[in-house]
Amino acid sequence: MENTGWNELPPLNLDEIDQSILEALYENSRVSYTELGKQIGLSRVAVQSRIQTLIEKGVIERFTVVVNPTRVGIHVSAFFNVDVEPKHLHEIAEKLSMHPSVTSLYHMTGPSTLHMHGIFKNMQEMETFMLETLYSTPGIVKVESQMLLKRYKSRMGMKL
Repeated sequence: MENTGWNELPPLNLDEIDQSILEALYENSRVSYTELGKQIGLSRVAVQSRIQTLIEKGVIERFTVVVNPTRVGIHVSAFFNVDVEPKHLHEIAEKLSMHPSVTSLYHMTGPSTLHMHGIFKNMQEMETFMLETLYSTPGIVKVESQMLLKRYKSRMGMKL
């Protein structure tokens, strides 16, 4: 499981050009280096070099695609608060992070130890996940779930 603590590395000072590149990639990560160069006034080679530097410095973690879940047969989206015995936290977090239905998993402050989002084809698949993964895992003390009714906004990544 990747550790993405907020205070691990000092922040990089991004100049206006880097910020423009990130904003353009956020809107359309498939834009060509040539087109991006035209948009911000740089050569294709300069854009490619800057993007490579942003990747190497860990500013850009990855490029990905966002899939509409309902178009591929996934109809249940749920959030889970999972209370875990402290001595089992890392072991359980590793196990849950490897499950294909789990889309995000966070160690949180407050009454719940882990906050998790999962997607499922149907209610039966969610029930199976709860019974076979959550309820049967030693160290999990309590599980609360909330099902998503309607998505108003969903943002992947971070916009500067």
